[in-house]
Order: sequence, then structure tokens, then C-alpha cells
Amino acid sequence: MSHSDSTLSFAALRSLSADDHYPETMSDMSPDEPRVPTSRSVPTMANTGAVAAVGLDLQEGKAVPRKQVVAWALWDWATQPFNTVILTFIFTALYLTENYFLPADIASLPESDPAYQRGIADLGAGLGYAVGAAGLAIALLAPVLGQRSDVSGKRKLWLAVNTAIVVLCMALMFFVEASPDFYLLGISLVAICSVFNEIAGVNYNAMLVQVSTPQTVGKVSGLGWGLGYIGGIVALVIVVVAQGADWFGLSSDNGLPFRVIALGCAVWTVVFSIPILLWAPDAAPAANRQRVGFFASYGLLITDIKRLYRDSRPTFWFLAASAVYRDGLAGVFTFGAVLATGAFGFSFTEVVTFGIAANLIAGVSTVVAGRFDDRFGPRAVILLSLIGLVAAGIATFALHDFGKTIFWVFGLLLCAFVGPAQSASRSLLMRVTPAGHEGEIFGLYATTGRAASFLSPVLWGLFISIFGAIYWGVLGIVLVLAVGLVLMLFVKAAPKAL
Repeated sequence: MSHSDSTLSFAALRSLSADDHYPETMSDMSPDEPRVPTSRSVPTMANTGAVAAVGLDLQEGKAVPRKQVVAWALWDWATQPFNTVILTFIFTALYLTENYFLPADIASLPESDPAYQRGIADLGAGLGYAVGAAGLAIALLAPVLGQRSDVSGKRKLWLAVNTAIVVLCMALMFFVEASPDFYLLGISLVAICSVFNEIAGVNYNAMLVQVSTPQTVGKVSGLGWGLGYIGGIVALVIVVVAQGADWFGLSSDNGLPFRVIALGCAVWTVVFSIPILLWAPDAAPAANRQRVGFFASYGLLITDIKRLYRDSRPTFWFLAASAVYRDGLAGVFTFGAVLATGAFGFSFTEVVTFGIAANLIAGVSTVVAGRFDDRFGPRAVILLSLIGLVAAGIATFALHDFGKTIFWVFGLLLCAFVGPAQSASRSLLMRVTPAGHEGEIFGLYATTGRAASFLSPVLWGLFISIFGAIYWGVLGIVLVLAVGLVLMLFVKAAPKAL
């Protein structure tokens, strides 16, 4: 991408947020008001005479086949086992952060012994640090890979490549045996898997413009998130059935059931990734953009961020706010099950049952919120969700002495707000992304998010390390969410209402 094209992309964003072209807030727009930009708000591309429009504007009036929408949304279903089974409820919470990976002399101590509790806390903190390191890697890779997928128009190819790496990492988790010697391998595979899952997500999110219209983007985005959560339910139910059947005769030695679960997640992702590769439309190569080198891309990124701050302040504040609060959202699901087992004494069955209930509530709330997104705007959905998350998180910490009931009530309340905030964030950004720049902008979205992605994992680990009890980690996550909420208040005028 040339420097002039980079200027164009954010000139488009600037024009879309100007107060003299669009309502001050999403709620100010009448449902009957035309939902297309005015002619003078669409900048002309230098030397070409072509018009730089928001990608969704080019979808105006199109009828997207339901088959394409469902094929796109199923990728969330396909990759959800990594997020739900591997990262949140089973592999990390019930395997990597349990006494399987403690030294034998510590593992043999009673669970009430301070040394035992400290050992478990250290395993949880180590996981946090690994996930934080993965976030920094994502921040370095996302803008370059997103830009290149725009230039080449091969979003599905790069989605396939990165999804394949996710599958490989989950398959390799089969070799993480129940021994302290394999702990580093285990958290490293989780971290690597997190990196490529997020990079694949950049291309997936960019494809949203190809399967939605200005009137349906919130609903379609919510469908993807909702199917993901429901996929998590199905995956967890399979785990419950397998555990209830005593793992169908599998030996429980050396963590074999957990290792087989990881292998099963890999197979699941392969099978359900097929529809998006077969039926979802691919993007054409972006016009008048040239490929630049890896390091040159970062120079352009810095220039674009400065220009964004100067010329499109609402969009800048949205990216800054979402960078923080999305990390808090990730922290809720990443460490929720670890908190359930380490602080509230949940058993294996209770963790999995909670996971099923959490995904059901998150899935339903996200699908419903998608319709509110299209009606009232994504900013309103995001603010309400963040307020609910902060309140529920504080209650979980303050009332932890009352036991499991508190986690059931407020933990599930947390889950009800996570999905809507995630889906509305994707919808909001898609509403302001210039055509042909979806990968670049969502790469920037991932980069700004992952630039802050160390916050929740590090604060989770730091609070636990300082106070020596795992329930203190929830305050680290609440702090991140609260800062994101404050920053989101600066987004006084949504960049665009469609």
C-alpha cells in the first residue's frame, strides 16, 4: 500500500465521522432517514476518479444468500472448542493449572496447605504470562498480515492457513503429558494457538463485509458470535458425556483423557471450517494498493494512527477503548474456569456444567443483542455491557466468601454481557471501514487490542502473586474493564450510524 492510499483510508474514516455529515449519536438517526453517506462525505481516490466508500455501502441493496451467511458464521462454531474447551474450561483450567504439573512433594500436600495453594496459584500466573506474551506477538503480526490479505484478495486462503496452524497446535497438545516437565510445552502451545487463532480472526472479521448489508451487519455479527457460543455448549456436552462414561474405557494415567480432548478439538475445527472455505465469497484484490515490506508496514501503521487521532477522534477513541475493554472480555473467559476451581472449589462436573450454562447464556444474549445493535447502535450495546461486567465482577470478588452460589449467579451474569460487547464492537468497526481496507482496519483493530492484551493476563497474575490467593485475580480483570468503560465514554459521537 502506497502512502497516498494509506492517507485515503483514514480520510474516508475522517469523513464518515464528521459531525456535518452524520448524526451526533446513533440514537439520533430516524429509522426512516436514508442510511447512505452524502456525496461530499465520500472522498475521491487520487488520480483514479474512483470513489472510496465504506465497504458496507457497496453492499447496499444486495441480497446475500443465506448459505453464504451461515457458512461464514460456522467458522465461529468451528474454532470455539479452542476458546471454550482448551483455553477456558477444560485443558487449562482442569489440567494445566492443576496438581498434575506440580512437583511431587508439593502435589502430595493437603489442598489447604499454603505451599500447595501457592503452587496452584503459580501455575495460574504462568498461564497468564504465556497468554500475555501471545498478545504481544499478535500486535506485531496482525497489521502486516491484514494488509497483505487486502492487497491479494486472498482472505480465505490466509484464513485457511492460520486455521490449519491452530489445528496443528491443538493436535500437538496430545503430547503434553501430566508432568511438570511438560508444563512449559503446554502453556506454549496454548499461547501459539492463541496467536494464530487471532490472526485467522482478522481475515474472518474482514469477510463480514462480504456477507452482510448496512441493515443486517449487527444481526449477522451476532449470529457468528452466537453460533460460536452454542458450539461451545455442544463441545462441552460431549466432554461431560465422555467423563460420565468414564472416558469410554480410556486410561486416566498421564492425563490421557485431557490430551484426547485436545485432539478431538482439532478434528472438530477441521470439519466445521470446510463450509466457509467452500461457500463464503472471497474479496477481490484491493484496487490501487501495492504490497510493501514487513517493516515498512509498521512505519505506515504509526503514520496512520497519528492521522487517525488528528482527523477522526471518535474512531481513535473507539480503537483505544476497545483495545482495553476487549482484553478484559478475553480475561473473563480465559480465567473464569481457573477462578471457579481455584477460588470457589468447583469440581470437574461443576466446571463443565457451568461452562455449558455460560455458553448458552452468552449465545442467546449475543443473538438478541445483534438486533438491538441494528436498532439502537453498537455504542449503546457496548456501554451497557461494560457497566454490567464491572458490576458483576466487583460482586464476584466482594462476595466470594459466600461460596459457589455467588459464582453461579455473577459468573453467569458476566457471561451474559461478554458476547454482546464483542459482537457490537465488530459491528461498529465494520460500519466505518473503507472498502478494500477491511483486513488492514481489522488488523489495526487486532493490533491496538493486542497492544493492550497483556493487561488482563499480567494484572491477573500480579494480583495473585501479591496477595497469594487466586480470587484476587478477578480484580485485575475488573480494573481493565473499568478503564475500557471510561475510555469508551470519550466516544461521544459514534463514527457512523447505518
